[in-house]
Amino acid sequence: MIKLSEVKFDCRHFKGHIPCKPNKEHGVMCNDCGYYEKIKEKILIIKLAAAGDVIRTTPLLYPLRKQYPNSKIYWLTYFPDLIPVKSIPNADQVLKYSVQSVSYLESSAFDILINLDKDIEAISLAEKINAKEKYGFILKDGYCFPVNDSAREKFLTGIFDNVSKVNEKNYMQEIFEICGYRFENEKYVLDIDKDYDRDFPIDKAKKVVGLNTGCGERWTSRLWKDDHWIDLIRNLKDSGVEVILLGGPSEHERNSELNRKTGAKYFGILDIKTFVNLMDKCDVIVSQVTMSMHIAIALNKKLILMNNIFNPHEFYLYGNGEIIQPERECKCFFMPVCINKEYKCMDLLSPVSVFEACSRQLSRINKK
Repeated sequence: MIKLSEVKFDCRHFKGHIPCKPNKEHGVMCNDCGYYEKIKEKILIIKLAAAGDVIRTTPLLYPLRKQYPNSKIYWLTYFPDLIPVKSIPNADQVLKYSVQSVSYLESSAFDILINLDKDIEAISLAEKINAKEKYGFILKDGYCFPVNDSAREKFLTGIFDNVSKVNEKNYMQEIFEICGYRFENEKYVLDIDKDYDRDFPIDKAKKVVGLNTGCGERWTSRLWKDDHWIDLIRNLKDSGVEVILLGGPSEHERNSELNRKTGAKYFGILDIKTFVNLMDKCDVIVSQVTMSMHIAIALNKKLILMNNIFNPHEFYLYGNGEIIQPERECKCFFMPVCINKEYKCMDLLSPVSVFEACSRQLSRINKK
């Protein structure tokens, strides 16, 4: 039999409360096992929200895996289904934010902690957790504070619009620099679970454009009016394109109405894994700055990004799409609700310009 002193607590396969996979499958134990993989570093990433930001943080896994090939990477988030665990690179253990997860992490020790969130929950936890090295943001005197010098620039863009407006770095450049790396076009990583795929009634002989029609309930300053969506849908359908309406619970009523008025296909509210599979069937995605935008980038789809209230330099499309903006300047920089009484800038983003952008991207696709 095995002794407690022979247990390999530092093995990648060790579970701590249940048998490991090699023991289950082969009956081996730590004192006579050929599957032992020693963990050298324990790394914790804290990126709780928003869902899109969680996805666009995944490129960090590339340099981390390269520099620390024998590490175990933990990731704390509100959206565990968006963290890659089957792809390469991946996270080893994903924790959904909860009292239990926080208690566990506060009682653990790490070699490296990376916190890229500035919310109270994240910075207070990052301050408490025992880690040899910390990157990003912590709690200091009741406020968010950059824990390392490389996080100062990103911190300042978050508290001063003046600084944010002139920033010319994309988000990945910023977070890579915080962690001491240089961004070299590492792509998003997203698992596509085919167990959640469905045989959607889509005309596969046609090119498919997915329209993400909303942006949640909070950021209404980014909304495009329904009449514009209707015009765009009709133009796309007249050009022989299959049109699919995308969105979540907040877009359900709008998408149902657009479906009724235009015949664009709508498959209702889907769980996130099924939604990813549906988006993967599209050739081109039209979206505002939302989770769907980041899923489209992760899936290497041609993307038409409608942006009005953010610095366009923040977004990186990997040469796989284009950013289009209203004809007149938006006066509501980084504001969730439009306060401009003269005009709503998104109303000045014409359906024709969006259709032309779709046509440009569709022309780059060779449909088999």
